[in-house]
Amino acid sequence: MKRFLLAASPLLVLALLLVVGQGCGGRDGAIAGASADIQKLMKDRNLNEENVVAALKTYTPTGVHDEYYIFASGGHSGQVIVIGVPSMRILKYIAVFTPEPWQGYGYGDQTTALLRSGDRDGRELNWADTHHPALSETDGTYDGQYLFINDKANARVAVISLEDFTTKQIVFSELLRSDHGAAFVTPNTEYVIESGQYPVPLGGEFVPIEQYQEKYRSAVLFWKFDREKGRIDTAKSFAIELPPYMQDLADSGKLASDGWMFINSLNTEMAFGGNMEGRPPLESGASQNDMDYLHVINWRKAEEVVNAGKFETVAGTRLIRIQTAIDEGLLHFVGEPKSPHGVDVTPDGREIVVSGKLDTHTTVYSFEKIKGLIEQQKYAGKDPFGIPILPFEEAIRGQAEIGLGPLHTQFDGNGYAYTSLFIESAAAKWSLADLKVVEKIPVHYNIGHILVAGGDTVKPDGRYLVAMNKWALDRFGGVGPLLPQNFQLIDIAGEKMQLLADLPIPLGEPHYAQMIKADKIKSVNAYTPIGIDPVTDQVDPYRVVSGEEGIERKADGVHVRMTAVRSHFTPDTIRVKKGDIVHLHLTNVEQAHDATHGFSIAEYNINSSLEPGEHVNITFKADRAGVFPFYCTEFCSALHLEMAGYLLVEP
Repeated sequence: MKRFLLAASPLLVLALLLVVGQGCGGRDGAIAGASADIQKLMKDRNLNEENVVAALKTYTPTGVHDEYYIFASGGHSGQVIVIGVPSMRILKYIAVFTPEPWQGYGYGDQTTALLRSGDRDGRELNWADTHHPALSETDGTYDGQYLFINDKANARVAVISLEDFTTKQIVFSELLRSDHGAAFVTPNTEYVIESGQYPVPLGGEFVPIEQYQEKYRSAVLFWKFDREKGRIDTAKSFAIELPPYMQDLADSGKLASDGWMFINSLNTEMAFGGNMEGRPPLESGASQNDMDYLHVINWRKAEEVVNAGKFETVAGTRLIRIQTAIDEGLLHFVGEPKSPHGVDVTPDGREIVVSGKLDTHTTVYSFEKIKGLIEQQKYAGKDPFGIPILPFEEAIRGQAEIGLGPLHTQFDGNGYAYTSLFIESAAAKWSLADLKVVEKIPVHYNIGHILVAGGDTVKPDGRYLVAMNKWALDRFGGVGPLLPQNFQLIDIAGEKMQLLADLPIPLGEPHYAQMIKADKIKSVNAYTPIGIDPVTDQVDPYRVVSGEEGIERKADGVHVRMTAVRSHFTPDTIRVKKGDIVHLHLTNVEQAHDATHGFSIAEYNINSSLEPGEHVNITFKADRAGVFPFYCTEFCSALHLEMAGYLLVEP
């Protein structure tokens, strides 16, 4: 035992002591026995000391809650993924833009209406590409109240309440057909920012693409958030017209730069492809210039301009035109390395970090210098639309040589920045003070976004970094040609970064994510009072309480007032005639924690989730005569299988 302890490092000794715990009496013997068992286990599984330490840093015993939540975009799933840290356990998928059967999302009247509120041009949209979640903020820090998420594919933004982790609202503007600089919030969540990516004629009309420079445009939307109502107020929202460059990511200023926001862009060449029409492919046409433009926008002044009536209404949205933005000093450009993909404001708001995909540097801009140049009206020139361009060299503090394929940057609050290196498959830690790299850690593989706990706020927690890797390759067992994405948890609290755990994400391709202290989330265990509609957060007018159940034929169809409680539905027999319109009004009258019920009718494509106190309305046409069982789809009690009934449709 003594020889083993002398040979082992202090970390491994500590690991063994933690595994064994404080036993009564015979502790040395217990440790000796345990150490032999652990050594054998390590040998059998080919584990080293670093593996054991990583396991101890992430192991979360049953019943112990995680210290952090990650809210990650679900990519092609159209949903949001909730993950616990340090355990890296998936806790929930939040249904947002797409139907989700387990939660009954898109299968009842209320959530179907919510989904359909996001349809565009009369076409049902049942898929989305969620990219960038944004937690609501107060004074530049996450407050744990709301989450916003964009749909890049269809240019939509959703509002999610973190009181019950459900979607409340979906909005869009006809100005845009796609977005990427979304969703990002201002420091007190006054606005949710959404900027377009692929320019189109504003309003969606057809214009030949050969008129790209003359007729195609982009825009940045400022969705006004009413915190008291927990909803976006579209009537108080506005937009600024932008040139037909491809705007990319965005970030809001904070503290020193509060009232401003920044968007990077690519394709200042205004290329539009046509590789079978005698023009170069879009990718090469859009990569000719050495510099693209960082957009510097004074959103607080833009708010004043809108309130003064200096806008046009286009496609139902109040729009500040480019010329007005120029005249009012709202919009300025400064060069940025070609094909940028990341713009991140430092915690103190004094600097902006931009990475160029085709550069090896990150460029650090000084907001003080930018503001000074704007005030002096010191310009290097103007773009083709007359927007003033600030001199690049005078707007920056310097550049950091980072590595191959720098993308996104986060901060730890201790003076360090962390940048993802896509080509190099690594995360780089570098000093904001001297712009020097101090450490790199390999990740697996082709890292895209990166996140640090609170890493885009005024008070980052640091501690953990997550590499959001696009490729998994050999990390997991084979599952066919379509592989999961790979989230890798990294400890950044010590002198050296340490890779702790991998998490396969088989739902879609996540993009951005944010990490918040779990104690900031104040979620409910049940809807109170009984009969709440989660979409409106109000008692539903059709709610049913025990003793008021029944079936009634009215002019608009058959209304079934039903309750669910362990372990029966009341009524459990529903008699209708073929062709009847059936209105089911279901209330889960329980208030017990985790006492969720489900409701499904065979062959009618109906499934609902009824959390404690929730009310759901379901409308359908009984268009086929026959006998159709219905049952509770959530295992709720010992008599769960008996929680069933029949829909009888008479000819």
